[in-house]
Amino acid sequence: MRVRVLLEPRHGVTYAGLLALARACEDAGFEGFFRGDHLYGVDPQDRMYHPTDSWTTLAGLARDTRRIRLGTLLTAGTFRAPGLLAVIAATAADMSGGRVELGLGAGWYAAEHAAYGIAFPDVKERFDRLEESLEIITGLWATPHGERYAHTGPLFTLDGGANPLACGPAPPLIIGGAGPRRTPELAARYADEFNAAFPPDAAPARYDRFRRACERIGRDPATARMSTMVPVCCGADRAEAERRAEIIGSPALRAAALVGPPAEVTDRLAAHGAAGADTVYLHIYDPGDLDHIALLGEAVLPHLDRS
Repeated sequence: MRVRVLLEPRHGVTYAGLLALARACEDAGFEGFFRGDHLYGVDPQDRMYHPTDSWTTLAGLARDTRRIRLGTLLTAGTFRAPGLLAVIAATAADMSGGRVELGLGAGWYAAEHAAYGIAFPDVKERFDRLEESLEIITGLWATPHGERYAHTGPLFTLDGGANPLACGPAPPLIIGGAGPRRTPELAARYADEFNAAFPPDAAPARYDRFRRACERIGRDPATARMSTMVPVCCGADRAEAERRAEIIGSPALRAAALVGPPAEVTDRLAAHGAAGADTVYLHIYDPGDLDHIALLGEAVLPHLDRS
């Protein structure tokens, strides 16, 4: 099981705070540090949300960390034109020495689009945009150097784009979400990893839909990783864990959170592995609580099968 940390950059965190957290995750032995691609807090009451651009901060982390893998879970397909996103992700991958992954979804949060003047089409058009974006991004990355990529589709036209990858393989693609049909179908066609999104107890059924989508197109589902996101508040004892959980504002997130001492956290994470996840993102809510990261690294990670 790969164990990664996921942070929604909330409660006023700046780049300095993100860097401190990413380095703490690296020192604690986590395999990856991922951030949400949001401009607005998922908790509408969070008035201290400090918006930062995901890919700008990831580029900084690419230079300021050494080992840990980096990426988004998930970039909203509505935020950036796909040709530009292909260049952005490839640039960050080069800056990191090949440690960057691109998580991409259709986009879902209407409020943040309205807050920053970003168009938010209906759900069909968002998925149409995601599908065409995946074709464009993978097409650009697969274009031989010295040749040009052209694309004419219902939403986008590219006339002569060059492959932006400096060297090495393309960044792995993570596709995920709760959609029952198009999400698993697109993941079967394009994804290196399928993410079952939220809530974590819905993951097994979504994994099954992804496997069936792979089988319909002749892909071996075992060629993709499957992941879930689990809110975690761990403490040396239950009282400390409950204190850490007080920062979670959303009732839905709090209800799904894994709150408890290390042994309980370890057992429940292992259960996610038994349910089909080979990658788990621990959703952390307080970016300044580096002791939490250290505790997870010392008392949880060594007891999980990370082969």
